[in-house]
Amino acid sequence: MATKKYPICKRYEKNPILTGKDFPPEYDIKYVFNSGIVKHNDTYVMVCRVENSALVDRFWIAESKDGYNFKPRPKPIDLPHDNPEFKEYTAGMYYDPRVTKIGNSYYIVHAAHSAHTCRLSLVKTDDFKKFEWMGFISETDNRNGVLFPEKINGLYARLDRPNTGGDTGHIWVSYSPDLIFWGKSKCVMKHWEGIRWAWKKIGPGAVPIKTKEGWLTIMHGVRTQCHSHYVYQLGVILLDLEDPSKVKGIAADAILIPEEQYELVGQTPSVVFTAGAVAEDNGEIKIYYGGADTVQCVATTTVDRLIDACYNR
Repeated sequence: MATKKYPICKRYEKNPILTGKDFPPEYDIKYVFNSGIVKHNDTYVMVCRVENSALVDRFWIAESKDGYNFKPRPKPIDLPHDNPEFKEYTAGMYYDPRVTKIGNSYYIVHAAHSAHTCRLSLVKTDDFKKFEWMGFISETDNRNGVLFPEKINGLYARLDRPNTGGDTGHIWVSYSPDLIFWGKSKCVMKHWEGIRWAWKKIGPGAVPIKTKEGWLTIMHGVRTQCHSHYVYQLGVILLDLEDPSKVKGIAADAILIPEEQYELVGQTPSVVFTAGAVAEDNGEIKIYYGGADTVQCVATTTVDRLIDACYNR
């Protein structure tokens, strides 16, 4: 079957939608990118990853009524920086939040980096005003954790990317009875399987979107240019509803590649990286992504186009 000629994703013409200058100047925010997002009470709530000039990370809420024009709150999220365990294992480096609604609560899975390498950590909120740190939920050298929005066969489910040595990585799925203790892990997809543009490593991106065809999972894939320059692109895979370790379809081509100036030039050149998307009732999907690890951007597509891309190879 021939590949469709239309573009899979369309960039918002006023990208970037958030920059460091949009945040209160007293916090010295230079970068905002790789932010998670969810709809809460008809408001788009973005959990932004922000960095100051000393590269200290914080999570910061920004809100929007239309999904394009966001206003940051006056100050960042208050996390337990004085907690000895949190302080030891994060060392001021926590990033790439993914936000999933399960029941009436919202769970933020994020990476935390320190001398113990990277681990996954979990934060819970019911209203985006009070936040409860639930602790670490993975061993070391694991990142890109994202929760499914419902239980699968009676268990919570999570995609992640444990590193496998040599700076490579595959997508895995794990299960939990309580969101804290995880097991039954299976490799979903190896970085060299099915796609030719991500031979270095891959990882889950946005929260999987449930469709009749399966779980639509927007991912990132990395290739190297001239042996040492990493290029981050976005792709999509379709996972089985009952067993998400089974891949039903893979888009052969990337759905978004770094082409614009704000994606090519920044503190990490040639990067588009997603940590969140919103599926609208009309079938549209807004994909929120970081450009060059510097600014926050958005692109739109549809459920049908992503499913079609997974089946049309």
